[in-house]
Amino acid sequence: MSATTSKATLPGDPPGGRRAAAVWSIGVAVYFVAVIFRTSLGVAGLDAADRFHVNASALSTFSILQLLVYAGMQIPVGLLVDRLGTKKVLSIGAVLFTAGQLGFAFSPSYGTALASRALLGCGDAMTFISVLRLGTRWFPARRGPLIAQLAGLVGMAGNLVSTLVLARLLHSIGWTPAFAGSALAGAVVLALTLLFLKDHPEGYEPEPSPHRGAAYARRQILASWREPGTRLGLWVHFTTQFPAMVFLLLWGLPFLVEAQGLSRATAGELLTLVVLSNMVIGLVYGQIVARHHAARLPLALGTVGATALMWAATIVYPGERAPMWLLVVLCTVLGACGPASMLGFDFARPANPPERQGTASGITNMGGFIASMTTLLAIGVLLDATGDDYDIAFSAVFVLQALGVSQILRLRGRAARRERERLVASRVETVHVPAA
Repeated sequence: MSATTSKATLPGDPPGGRRAAAVWSIGVAVYFVAVIFRTSLGVAGLDAADRFHVNASALSTFSILQLLVYAGMQIPVGLLVDRLGTKKVLSIGAVLFTAGQLGFAFSPSYGTALASRALLGCGDAMTFISVLRLGTRWFPARRGPLIAQLAGLVGMAGNLVSTLVLARLLHSIGWTPAFAGSALAGAVVLALTLLFLKDHPEGYEPEPSPHRGAAYARRQILASWREPGTRLGLWVHFTTQFPAMVFLLLWGLPFLVEAQGLSRATAGELLTLVVLSNMVIGLVYGQIVARHHAARLPLALGTVGATALMWAATIVYPGERAPMWLLVVLCTVLGACGPASMLGFDFARPANPPERQGTASGITNMGGFIASMTTLLAIGVLLDATGDDYDIAFSAVFVLQALGVSQILRLRGRAARRERERLVASRVETVHVPAA
């Protein structure tokens, strides 16, 4: 007679529970503050242009540099998380993004402000991968999709704070008090991390693995990259995340105010709608994928299609400005981009063993930020070249979507076959035949 391990708890799975939720919440709080700092420029773009006397291309450089640092740090951060653990990497990240936010508050010139955003991007880069790793160490594997979506939801809540709170502080108390005051949140989460965060529950320590400098790093990167699921995850993240990221991070407010003639208050409400839609759709996507793993790709491609359709309807709408109902629908659909990008990690996670989760997540997480950085630059250049024609500038979105979809379709078959092979192998390993 044979016995098979329960589906509910896989061998070696951590138990989850209240303590796991408490520890994970500390890590998510660090990510929450990092997102507030990351997106703070989105509500201060016009103010930054006036403060530093720069044009659209120079303004976009703030976000491009921040995302360039973020994207470039993903693989190194993944390796650091795999080697040093979550607590150390999150602590370093909190120090860096807090220093960057403070520097931005007191920057007297465009150059020092750029350096501050780069420092902020470096610290921000250390947060999300660490939170994903923390989730895999404290919760059962079956909870992975939902935990990842919840982390993304909390990050969007940070975006909501930027939109609702920081924007009002900026216009009521001024640039330096608003940005310097917000930096206090970084000090708070750093203290919480140092005092209370643990990398894993007792009894679930990962097996020690040899770390041999550059050779180890190369092996980790190459082994992760060879997995079709990792590459598919990167392209899913690339294709789905950037339209909403570009809109929220920098160009949404200028587009709504300058091209659509809305007041700043109304534009802020639409940006808030993107965030609220993201939070609701994130919960829905997390539940769907947790129950129906095969829904990952249809959800991702469906989101890309809906986003492209709404962008096209908005920029080709006859008349000088799009109607409010169309802008509302556009912002609601853009809210699905964040949850859809999280699906990329659901392709990379089962394709890699625990000791490569940080590295694989880092590779995946590069995708959307590379796309966002490219689109931010393209829109800024096109706005300057066309005399602020947002319709032409925002057409850059379609080029990157087409590239991403072509890669997703190319990799999906190989990734699916490889995942089935791993699933069959894991089922064989979970069958135990007791001795006679």
